Amino acid sequence: MPLRSGWLSPDGQSREDTRHVSLGALTPTSATTSRGGVLPGSSNGASRVSGFDLTAQDDSMTATIAPGRAVVQGTQAQGAYPVALTEPIELTFDDGDPQYGRIDLVALRVYDTVYDGLGRAEAVIEIVKGEAKAIPTVPATPALAIPLYAIRLPPGVSSGSGDMIWSGAVSNLRTATVAVGGILPVTNDSANGAYPGQYRDNNGVLQRWTGTAWAEPTVVVETATTGATAGSNWSMTSFNARRTRGVCSFNVQVTRTGANLTASAAGTTNPGQLTDELLCTLPSGWRPATEMFAVAGDGNGSGAARIATDGGVYLLNWTTSGVILTNAVVRVSSCYVL
Repeated sequence: MPLRSGWLSPDGQSREDTRHVSLGALTPTSATTSRGGVLPGSSNGASRVSGFDLTAQDDSMTATIAPGRAVVQGTQAQGAYPVALTEPIELTFDDGDPQYGRIDLVALRVYDTVYDGLGRAEAVIEIVKGEAKAIPTVPATPALAIPLYAIRLPPGVSSGSGDMIWSGAVSNLRTATVAVGGILPVTNDSANGAYPGQYRDNNGVLQRWTGTAWAEPTVVVETATTGATAGSNWSMTSFNARRTRGVCSFNVQVTRTGANLTASAAGTTNPGQLTDELLCTLPSGWRPATEMFAVAGDGNGSGAARIATDGGVYLLNWTTSGVILTNAVVRVSSCYVL
């Protein structure tokens, strides 16, 4: 039998059953119960959930359910039932009502006679036939089952009638479940989280359960406008810095308070050299992890600056005049890993 279940049959569990079913998918819903659902994944990594995929041919009342693994949670006393479908199976739907449409539910259901008294101990994929009416609704999911699909059947539909067009008739109701600590891929459900700190992937957006709601993780952004100190013969005009996720950017402006600063061997084509003129020192916590270099300028000339790991911002050269006049404002900005 291709649909295998774990710890259910009164006649014993085969070695193959034990290898196929999984107890690892245990996203909690309480201290002793787990989230029922289909294990995510696909052979090519392109689909969130490929287990129990449904395929069908137009003008046919038969659909094929692909292999997959799932967990069906019972009551607290029952526990969780691991299930694995190892071979494709076919489902055949009843013909449509002559007058009204209906919606059938495809569900993965576990029968356990110890608890339900129905005389069966097996897992099945079954069709729960809906009621034909003017405005059809999806039938209720049976106890000890998880919904897979809702199938909308038009009035009078049957094999060969030409009325059964599967595109648009199938609503995917599958939800996923993962191991504790795993990131839950959201398919079509909006269930609450199990514990504060649980993560889920909601269509490419990582969200964290706060205890009351799903929220995108807060990105901490820190800013600073003070803490930088000017070097000798300079005064601090402004300092603005921003850091987040281990990356810092800053802009500093210092005013020349000393005499004109003249670079040696300055020319019209080559920058004049300076002996590591200290412009300022960045505050602790805002300094680069390795030595960095930046461009400096005052609106008339420009040069290269070195940012040391101790926070020192040094001017290395200056062009084209090779002179920084008293009261000139030199600006330096950079971005780096802290």
